[in-house]
Amino acid sequence: MRSKRGSTSTKNSIRRESSEADVQPKTRKELIIEKIREQLIKAKAFLLKKAMEIYLPIRQFFYNLIHPDYSAVTDVYVLMFLADTVDFIIIVFGFWAFGKHQGGADITSSLSEDQVPGPFLVMVLIQFGTMVVDRALYLRKTVMGKVIFQVVLVFGIHFWMFFILPGVTERRFSQNRIAQLWYFVKCIYFGLSAYQIRCGYPTRVLGNFLTKSYNYVNLFLFQGFRLIPFLTELRAVMDWVWTDTTLSLSSWICVEDIYAHIFVLKCWRESEKRYPQPRGQKKKKVVKYGMGGMIVMLLICIVWFPLLFMSLVKSVAGVVNTPLDVSVSLTLGGFQPIFTMSAQQKNLNSITSAKFDNFVKHFSKNSFAVQFLEAYVYQDLTVAHLEGSSNSMWTISPPSKKNLIGMLNQADSDFPLTMTWSIQRNLSLGAKSEMATGKKIINLDKETKIQLAKLLIETNSTDAHKKPVCIKSIFPRYLRAPSDSNAKLIEQLSKLSFCNIYIDLFLNRAEDSNKEWWVVNQTKVGLLKLESVKINDSPRLELYIFSDQVSPPSLGFLAGYGIMGLYMSVVLVIGKFVREFFSGISHTIMFEELPNVDRILKLCTDIFLVRETGELDLEEDLYAKLIFLYRSPETMIKWTREKKE
Repeated sequence: MRSKRGSTSTKNSIRRESSEADVQPKTRKELIIEKIREQLIKAKAFLLKKAMEIYLPIRQFFYNLIHPDYSAVTDVYVLMFLADTVDFIIIVFGFWAFGKHQGGADITSSLSEDQVPGPFLVMVLIQFGTMVVDRALYLRKTVMGKVIFQVVLVFGIHFWMFFILPGVTERRFSQNRIAQLWYFVKCIYFGLSAYQIRCGYPTRVLGNFLTKSYNYVNLFLFQGFRLIPFLTELRAVMDWVWTDTTLSLSSWICVEDIYAHIFVLKCWRESEKRYPQPRGQKKKKVVKYGMGGMIVMLLICIVWFPLLFMSLVKSVAGVVNTPLDVSVSLTLGGFQPIFTMSAQQKNLNSITSAKFDNFVKHFSKNSFAVQFLEAYVYQDLTVAHLEGSSNSMWTISPPSKKNLIGMLNQADSDFPLTMTWSIQRNLSLGAKSEMATGKKIINLDKETKIQLAKLLIETNSTDAHKKPVCIKSIFPRYLRAPSDSNAKLIEQLSKLSFCNIYIDLFLNRAEDSNKEWWVVNQTKVGLLKLESVKINDSPRLELYIFSDQVSPPSLGFLAGYGIMGLYMSVVLVIGKFVREFFSGISHTIMFEELPNVDRILKLCTDIFLVRETGELDLEEDLYAKLIFLYRSPETMIKWTREKKE
């Protein structure tokens, strides 16, 4: 037994020695790698521990924020919407503060020129988009989504306001007052949003916030809210999209319209209860003359608005638009003009009030002329003095000149003479057109054509006292320059309509060159003699220009339509709405004259309530009941009786 045991222990010791001999010692590189691996594991565990120490409190904070043990549910969406609206208005009227090189630009002037600034468009769309997202979160009652939206807005807006905007505008935030105002209102919005997140969204959203009370203030505010273009429609469609319901879009809009109509009736019925009218007593004069008189005056003002507006604009707020340039030209047949002349600056003379009164006295016996002159003041009259010698040479080739003489010698053919005039005004003052033009075309008689042909033939003679040719009824002494592009003769002041003029052709042989130009002279001088004009025998033309006053640029968008345009675009449109108010009342009696609307109002609020609680089957039943009520006049009468009945 001992020998066996001894042999067994000996075997074990031999085996242990052989295994120790087989295990090789680790190299230094392997030891370093093993230590690095151990340190990485420890670092990973340390970082994971620190990350959890940071993450878990944040996670717990947001969890407690979204799932509070107790919270007083409140609704501050209206205040948030108002803050967003104020920011929207600040962007519209102060967008120049958010862009580069926009110094004091006006958005109305940019839009009037059909130009949409890029920064303005981006900011408006972003602001409007945030308002839509906020409405969607409110309807879905998603506090988690509101938290994410709030965090994104806070970081995004602060990064934009304090880093991007100063680089774009090249102005520090402390120097940008408009941006500071926008940021202040946005901070109010952030505070309201944080309060809404802390308290949670309301579990039930029933109707419009303006329909909570039944008084005149809520009534008029609600009516004004419904008058804003597309706001009611946009709100109805968004509510349908983000609210769980079984109704179709048309049915949803039908319920909203019925509720709005019933709310208006409820407000009027409550006002009738507060201010009852005794039976059998006539209406007081204060009510009749107060409300009725105001409506009468309003209708009269609408009917006569175009005439009153155009008259007051021209007489009270009218701007004198004196000519800047007056040009006249004469053309023989289809040839180039033979005479062109312009009057500018010192050749355009204004007159005094005394001289204008003397001018009016010359026409005191002409009732038509006096009636015309009563519409003008002395600032509207400008006397243009044009030199008689043409400001351009008459460059005509010998064959064309020979052809012209031949055409003038043809007694049976018509030969036209055209006189054109143009008046340039300052377009920025409110005129519809910068240039007002007109022309007069006459056919020369046989004698005049012969005299003109003789004048052209005798041009080469050395006689400097050639007899000029008289052209009858071609020159307009008095012109009216309205705001449009037509400058017409004032027939009330011209007995013979157009005056006569003398025309002559001169030849200058100086410097061995044959230069020809035409000279035009008036047969009679004008009625006014101005000190600034030297009276001599030199040829000249005098034009008396009456310029219509134009409306101020601020009222140009209305005055530009004219009287007929205002009647067609304003009066008739308003008249259509007024006619709809006064007609068709008999067709709506069964829906307007409801003594008591409490039951119908309660039915509408019940539809809102069951929709919010998720009882969609009951929502369908109540909607069907509401539709049946409006389809059955007898049932409607029973439902709208006074409770005492």
